Amino acid sequence: MAKAKLRVTQTKSTIGERYQFEQTLSGLGLRGPNTAVEVANTPAFRGAIKKVIHLVTVEEIDG
Repeated sequence: MAKAKLRVTQTKSTIGERYQFEQTLSGLGLRGPNTAVEVANTPAFRGAIKKVIHLVTVEEIDG
């Protein structure tokens, strides 16, 4: 059975946001608004997403 993944889509720009938020989005692999990545559903990725939840949307997909 494959683990579920998360599709993270950046919905807002980082202009005017703190530098840490820009770095967190970069670490997730997001490069700008309307970009999306698929990441593993692990506590590390969930913690990173939680820091920038106001800039992204998250949906669970089958792995």
